[in-house]
Amino acid sequence: MDRIAEFRKWKVQCLSKADLSRKGSVDEDVVELVQFLNMRDEFFTTSSCAGRILLLDGGINGFEVQKQNCCWLLVTHKPCVKDDVIVALKKANGDATLKFEPFVLHVQCRQLQDAQILHSVAIDSGFRNSGITVGKRGKTMLAVRSTHGLEVPLSHKGKLMVTEEYIDFLLNVANQKMEENKKRIERFYNCLQHVMERETMTNLHPKIKEKNNSSYTHKKQRNQEKAHGQCITKENDKELENDDDDDLGINITIFPEDY
Repeated sequence: MDRIAEFRKWKVQCLSKADLSRKGSVDEDVVELVQFLNMRDEFFTTSSCAGRILLLDGGINGFEVQKQNCCWLLVTHKPCVKDDVIVALKKANGDATLKFEPFVLHVQCRQLQDAQILHSVAIDSGFRNSGITVGKRGKTMLAVRSTHGLEVPLSHKGKLMVTEEYIDFLLNVANQKMEENKKRIERFYNCLQHVMERETMTNLHPKIKEKNNSSYTHKKQRNQEKAHGQCITKENDKELENDDDDDLGINITIFPEDY
């Protein structure tokens, strides 16, 4: 079976499976994005989270929070208020931790060039911890990620260790991160639509496609803004430059891994 046929088989198998996440469905803020990718021949999504604020009770036998071994006291994909956190904290018996987890998306790509295009869009949209993994069986996976998360312990052995004023402050920070996260998702989706439209037009003209393929890697790195039709405004670019949390992980990382 050739690679393209095998990719189609993987796609059918993946998209026909039941959603095994806690929620059981795609988050509202990324439904259109996920549908857009899954309608393309060259992509399909394997998992996603639009971003969320969590309050976890991690037990009393360690400081590291392991989500699979702890109690979820509160989870929301929307801005959170202090009263909800205070009520949820009363249920904590161990070490409760407040977290903000930004948008994450995993996409399997038909070939490496498709992943590189998607990776470039992700980086330009503010998801600068994104990366590509190429598996031994030929699976090419792209992870869209950023690093502007938040994780703060609030209680120890069920005892609240901070003031309500500090919780209110933390929630303001978390809600601001949630708002920025939403802007980045919208930026990513808008830029992706523009780039895919350009790719479709290129595919209709074989000579243009051949020229673009031969110079893809170097020209794209040198001229990202031009290649993307300037889908990032100067204002957005300035915001990304000022985001110190996202300075790492700009380059593509490709390494073999068994799937």
